Amino acid sequence: MPSVDMSLDQLKSYEGVSPRPDDFDAYWDRAIAEMKAVDPQIELVPSSFQVPYAECFDLYFTGVRGARIHAKYIKPKNVSEPHPAIVQFHGYSGHSGSWHDKLGYAALGYSFFSLDCRGQGGYSEDTGGVKGTTLNGHIIRGLNDHPDELLFRHIFLDTAQLAGIAINSPEVDPERVYAMGGSQGGALTIACAALEPRIKKLAPVFPFLSDYKRVWQMDLAKDAYAELRTFFRHFDPQHKREEEIFTKLGYIDIQFLASRIRGEVLFAVGLMDTICPPSTQFAVYNKITAQKNLEIYPDFGHEDLPGFSDMTMQFFLQD
Repeated sequence: MPSVDMSLDQLKSYEGVSPRPDDFDAYWDRAIAEMKAVDPQIELVPSSFQVPYAECFDLYFTGVRGARIHAKYIKPKNVSEPHPAIVQFHGYSGHSGSWHDKLGYAALGYSFFSLDCRGQGGYSEDTGGVKGTTLNGHIIRGLNDHPDELLFRHIFLDTAQLAGIAINSPEVDPERVYAMGGSQGGALTIACAALEPRIKKLAPVFPFLSDYKRVWQMDLAKDAYAELRTFFRHFDPQHKREEEIFTKLGYIDIQFLASRIRGEVLFAVGLMDTICPPSTQFAVYNKITAQKNLEIYPDFGHEDLPGFSDMTMQFFLQD
C-alpha cells in the first residue's frame, strides 16, 4: 500500500506526539462558561436567494469577545416539526459556500446551518483590533499572549454556540442534530461535538488542527500549516521556546478534545494526505471513545473522497 506516513498498522495505534497542557480540561470548562454567559442576540434576515420548498436566512449571533458571527440557515417548508438539523463547517480561510449545495438536506426535511468562521472568507467578524477579516494566520494568533487569547479557542466556541442555537430552535428535534465538514471543517466538526456533546452524529473528513508537533517533525509545516514555520522563523528562530509553543498549541489541538465526544462518528481519511498527514488524523480518531467507524481511502490525499458524501447522508438518515 502506498504511504506518505506510517504503515496502517502503526497508524491504528498512534497516539500523537504533541504535548497536552496540564490544565487542558479546566481551560475548556472555563471557555464554555464564557460562551454560555454571552447574550447571542440572534438575528434572522431573509436572504435574496429563496427556493419553493425552504426558507433561506442569513443568521447572525454574538460570539465570545463581542464578534458578530454569520451563518447560512435553511429551514424546510411543509415538514413536521420538530425535524433534524445539520451544522456544517468549511475549510481554512474559506466560507460557508453557496446556498444550492445545501438544498439536498433541506429537501429531505432537515434544517441546515453553515458557519462562516470568524475573520476568514465569509461575513463573520474578527474583533482582534478591527472589525472584518484576517483570512488566515489563525493557528498562531495568540501564541505570544495568554492561552485564553488563542483565536481558534474563539472559533471552536463559535461552532458549539451555533450547534446550541440549532438544538434550541423550536423547529429542530434536539435529539437529531448532526455535524459535518472537511479539513478545517473536519476539525471544527470534532471541536463542535466535543464542546456541545448533544451532537448526535458527526462526519469529519481529513481533519486539520491536530498533533502540530508531528506536522513539524514530518517537515510538513507548509500549505495549511505554513504559519507554524513562519512563527518559528520570526519569533523563535533557534527553537528555544519549542516545547512552550507546542504545549500552548495543545489547547487548540483537537486530538485532546476527542474524548469528550458522545455522538456517533463517521470519519474519513486519505492515506496519501500531505496537507493534514494521516498520523495527525489517527491521533484524533484513536482517542474517540464514542461509537465510531473509519473509512480509509488508500490512494487519496486532501481531495474529494468518492462516495463519502453519499455515505454521510445515509449515515444521518439512519436515525
